[in-house]
Amino acid sequence: MQPDALATLQQHLSQALSQVPDETRRLFHGRGRCWAGLEHVTVDWLQGVVLVSLFREPAAEELEALIGMLSALTEAQPWQSSGAHTLLLQHRYLADSRMQPLLGEPPEEWVITEDGLRYKLDLGIKQNNGLFLDMRYGRCWVRQQAGGKRVLNLFAYTCGFSVAAIAGGAEHVVNLDMARAALSRGRENHRLNDHDLSRVSFLGHELFKSWGKVKKTGPYDLVIIDPPSFQKGSFALSRDYQKILRRLPELLTESGTVLACINDPDTGPDFLIQGMAAEAPELVFQERLENPPEFPDISPDSGLKALVFTRRSS
Repeated sequence: MQPDALATLQQHLSQALSQVPDETRRLFHGRGRCWAGLEHVTVDWLQGVVLVSLFREPAAEELEALIGMLSALTEAQPWQSSGAHTLLLQHRYLADSRMQPLLGEPPEEWVITEDGLRYKLDLGIKQNNGLFLDMRYGRCWVRQQAGGKRVLNLFAYTCGFSVAAIAGGAEHVVNLDMARAALSRGRENHRLNDHDLSRVSFLGHELFKSWGKVKKTGPYDLVIIDPPSFQKGSFALSRDYQKILRRLPELLTESGTVLACINDPDTGPDFLIQGMAAEAPELVFQERLENPPEFPDISPDSGLKALVFTRRSS
């Protein structure tokens, strides 16, 4: 990280902290490759906690200079007026994604808000903290669409889509994820928002061994697919996504909708559009949701892809 890149980061953060948002937001997104030398840096505003994440190991002198800049930032007026009280540096390139406190101590659990809804985050414990901020518009879209609908949320993680759907008046949401601890956090997220848990189901299963269970609680008006690009032993994007697409017609109502997502920067939207045409031709591409403006990307195809498909009228 060269001095000019570090100065660019300092300028961005000073400006962002001088007008912090009321809710959780990304403050700096270097991974979109819009700023040379900062492609491995992100900074998130977690409503009092500022989380700086490094996705590549810096040289020792670069790390020292970065920590020096961040420490000086906490003494400056924008930080002092922002209400920030904790500064964390996460080393995402390490297997344990070690969290280094630069100011304050990382709270083991931290509650943030998005679109008026509350979510509990894990800080300093896991690689991912519990909510992917680039999917903000996706959760908002689900909330707007969910009224009176039965929803299937595949690869549910901590159930952000489910929280949004119930807040939008969904009749019932079925969440499926093989990580039962993540589903437990999803249950907590619903409780945080005073949701009726009788309208929410949690299936801690591996999807490709559980089609019978998934189909039994259908059909669904809305199916959400937001898988990891790769999950050892359970999912590989290029190999397994098509298996899901070809099952969609039997899971959906006659007027059903699908929100299909990809977060792999090396895979463009055509992967889903062409895959759906091949595996489930009765589902027609409608639109790609915009990504939040705080996630700029040098290439539109590299950012998050969240695509909407609807069943063709018979």
